[in-house]
Amino acid sequence: MRLTIPKHLVEEIMVFARGNHPKEVILLLRGSRKNDVLSVTEYLFPPYGSGGRGHASFPARMLPIDFTIIGTLHSHPSGNLRPSVGDMHNFYGRVMAIVGPPFTTSSIAAYTGDGKAIPVEVLPE
Repeated sequence: MRLTIPKHLVEEIMVFARGNHPKEVILLLRGSRKNDVLSVTEYLFPPYGSGGRGHASFPARMLPIDFTIIGTLHSHPSGNLRPSVGDMHNFYGRVMAIVGPPFTTSSIAAYTGDGKAIPVEVLPE
C-alpha cells in the first residue's frame, strides 16, 4: 500500500502546520483507494477538532457518514514522524499521515492501522 498526495496540498498543509507550531494540528484526508494506492484529493477540518501542545483530536462521533474520508493527518511539532500509542488508539480511516519540522514536502510519513509505515508519494503539479 502507498499514499499519494498532490504537491500543492502538501504545501498548504505544511503552511498550516508551520503556522500553528508548536501546537499540533489535525485534518481529515479525503480521497479514494484503488488497489493498493490511497489517493488524497483534498483535506478537511474536522468538526470540533482541537490541537495544542502534545495533542490533536476530534470527536469521531460528530462526523457524518462519508466513505471518501480515507484517514487523518496531524503534526508532531517535535519532528518525530512515528505514531505514538495514543495516535494508534485514535486511528481513523485507512491511513494516518504525520508531518513535522522542517515542514517541507519531504517531512511527511504515513502508516496503516497496524502501525506499518507506507510510502508517501508527493505528486508533481
